Amino acid sequence: MIAVVGGHGKTGRAVRAALTARGVETVATGRAEWPALADAVAGCAAAYLIAPNLHPDEPAYVAEALDALRAAGVGRVVYHSVASPYCPAMPHHLGKAVAEDLVRRSGLAWTVLQPGAYLQNLDLTRDVAVPYDVDAVFGFADRDDVAEVAALVLTETGHEGATYELASRTATVAGLAAEAGVRATRTDEQPDGWLGAMFAHYDAHGLPAGPRTMAGLLGRPGR
Repeated sequence: MIAVVGGHGKTGRAVRAALTARGVETVATGRAEWPALADAVAGCAAAYLIAPNLHPDEPAYVAEALDALRAAGVGRVVYHSVASPYCPAMPHHLGKAVAEDLVRRSGLAWTVLQPGAYLQNLDLTRDVAVPYDVDAVFGFADRDDVAEVAALVLTETGHEGATYELASRTATVAGLAAEAGVRATRTDEQPDGWLGAMFAHYDAHGLPAGPRTMAGLLGRPGR
């Protein structure tokens, strides 16, 4: 039995589905279970740990979750991080970098997954506008590919102590749009705060990540 902490969101549901496809029973936890997380995950052999998107203090969230896992006797954790976590220009990425360090020093058997930007974040059924350079290069990750890797490392041996940067393919928004037969344009509208900082970084540098690790783990090219 494997716990998915943050198991009710899109990524959590995808990971649970991938584990179910492998015949594994899952326990999903969310806000309702947080006050008694150790009780909720008791009896689980491992946990997949996902923090809420843009959490204001991810290290504190992860530290509390790790305490609960240890208290419950869960011996294995896989942490859902992000590609390029140590990036001073993006505060929420830095939060994940600090959280990764907590995971590595947790005393649990650990694996860290670092997925690139999700392909599913782009609606390519119509013309798409993004607040950064449409020709910036990304290592895009398909959510179901990430979930399949998560299920694999949670249920197979040999991944303890590993950190995997995950991309299904290398592409630009302009290239993806052209493949889909739609148009990509850049909008000048910029959000404030962490999202604005992220888009400014994308504009200048993209978010490159190579696809070979994903393909090697899955035994096939990414979607």
